[in-house]
Amino acid sequence: MEQVKEVKAKERYTGTVLKTTLQGALVNIGSQIPAFIHISQAVRKDDPGKPLNSIEEVLVEGQQEDFWVKRVRKDRIELTMKEPIKLEWREIKPGMTVTGTVIRLETFGVFLEIGAERPGLIHISELSHSYVRTPGEVVREGDEIDAQVLEVNRRKRQIKLSVKALLEVPAPPEEEPQASDKEKPEEEPEPEPELTAMEIALRQALEKSESNEASHSKQKPRKKKDTESDQDEILARTLEKKFGKDA
Repeated sequence: MEQVKEVKAKERYTGTVLKTTLQGALVNIGSQIPAFIHISQAVRKDDPGKPLNSIEEVLVEGQQEDFWVKRVRKDRIELTMKEPIKLEWREIKPGMTVTGTVIRLETFGVFLEIGAERPGLIHISELSHSYVRTPGEVVREGDEIDAQVLEVNRRKRQIKLSVKALLEVPAPPEEEPQASDKEKPEEEPEPEPELTAMEIALRQALEKSESNEASHSKQKPRKKKDTESDQDEILARTLEKKFGKDA
């Protein structure tokens, strides 16, 4: 078997069972340090949920089987026959993008299988920037889509996702340019109503009165200084006539 230089958790290897014990089995996967699978990590292919009484119920010496690396320690490699989840809780961070498969549609949103312990939930409001009446208008079961992690609650084992966060915000609709005042059609003046004979006579009288007032206002009033001079002259003549020239 080809020797493996570096072994990482969650990697898959085909190994050969070297020895079985009460606790499990020693397996050769080509690593420099021994690999071991505990009986609790061994499963039946026909009935994975059924517990084992002995490791030899599923593994015997010389058997080749597929294993996954559960943990790498300094002195040994721990294996498992249970396919590990792709995303551990500690690996799921808000803002990261995940790819998953739609596994269920509900009126309130979509459940997306992303390889974590629990599927993520995409609320109906996070499916699109536009209004969505039902999730079926956007996705169907079995669709593979990308989503962004919004929130992770490990205590409640909830993962909230969003498709909308990965979509561009649509530009607002352009407003139609308003016509300028010059382009607006000129409004035709309303025709003046026809006047009666009495209204015509009244208008003529008003125009004549306004004309007379205007002509009177055009006459220049005498200056105050000229008026005072005339009064002084009249007063002087009156005194001279009454008291004589020497008065």
